[in-house]
Amino acid sequence: MLTAIALLFQPHRGWQRIAAHAPSNVAAALWYPLLFALLPALAWYSGTTRVGWRIGSDEVVRLTATSALPIVVLFYLAMVAAVAGIGFMVHWMARTYGAASTLAKGIALAGCTATPLFLAGAVGFYPWIMLDLIVGLIAICYAVYLLYIGIPIVMQIPEERGFLFASAVIAVCLVIFIAIMGATVILWDMGATPIFTD
Repeated sequence: MLTAIALLFQPHRGWQRIAAHAPSNVAAALWYPLLFALLPALAWYSGTTRVGWRIGSDEVVRLTATSALPIVVLFYLAMVAAVAGIGFMVHWMARTYGAASTLAKGIALAGCTATPLFLAGAVGFYPWIMLDLIVGLIAICYAVYLLYIGIPIVMQIPEERGFLFASAVIAVCLVIFIAIMGATVILWDMGATPIFTD
């Protein structure tokens, strides 16, 4: 866990530590996203039910606790599933780029790359739209930077191949993001609808 957080301040050294101590099984690789995905889920639950937000007016908008709970649980599961899915795709594509990989290594790489996004989720405690957008954009940019640095180090491939590999992973991330958006619409239609307080 400390190694993954060290990525934020010393990315090259952090990735080298992760490459040297990559988890050997999927369960060990999954504990990190299972733990860190709790931060944005709890933050947004608290922020949307207690603090609320404003859009273009002085009226504060909040969700009821009963409607926010299933949404937050689904949000948490989506984050963990996204990391696991990206990790699977990293492992699956590794052979194409001449890298030796395991599923656990792919999930560890995806989970550690998502560290800035998990930590940025803490802004959910105070859902102010402009702050959330700025922090989210910075977190996405830094996660992409970490991915481009980390793939060659963890997968032990040349930087040129690592650049192509990381670009393919970005494409996978975009597909997963679109799939989550589509699933959100379907789940809202099936009953996981936000209910606002008066």
